[in-house]
Amino acid sequence: MSVFSPKQDWLKGPSGNERLWISLAFVWCLILFFAMPYWHLYGKQNIEGETYKTTPEKFKARVDQFVKQYQQKGEERGGIPVVTPPPGSDIYLYGKMWVWYPILKLKKGKTYRLHISSLDLQHGFSVLPLNMNFQTLPGYDFVLTITPTRAGEYPIICNEFCGIGHHAMTGLIIVEE
Repeated sequence: MSVFSPKQDWLKGPSGNERLWISLAFVWCLILFFAMPYWHLYGKQNIEGETYKTTPEKFKARVDQFVKQYQQKGEERGGIPVVTPPPGSDIYLYGKMWVWYPILKLKKGKTYRLHISSLDLQHGFSVLPLNMNFQTLPGYDFVLTITPTRAGEYPIICNEFCGIGHHAMTGLIIVEE
């Protein structure tokens, strides 16, 4: 409570530059209001894919079968198998504390269907330096259609905090000519 009461006419409407800034803010809000649905529907920034219910055990069994089928004899990096699937095939990758498994070796310009899931917690799938970010959850098989356009090695990191070893949760996609 103040010692003095304010004057009767202390509250005045905006005027001059205040009106200009309020108008600009309102117009910007309207622009964003209409741009958001446009970006969602036509902006091509949303990942298009399929999602299937599964269990972590079934998905792990599918990944193990995939690794067994396409791993080149003795090809590993840091104890993680390097898998070379044929172009156009379904490829599998899972995240679990604190690794992305297996390492994928893909061909440039060829399209693959990437099945991705988590075996334990929510993990973030981020391929560097690309602007590719995706969330994986246990119990769901997310299918993304990917076509590598440049050769090189692309690290995968987890961008969703998943525990004490989160900083070391990495994987790799190798793209060859």
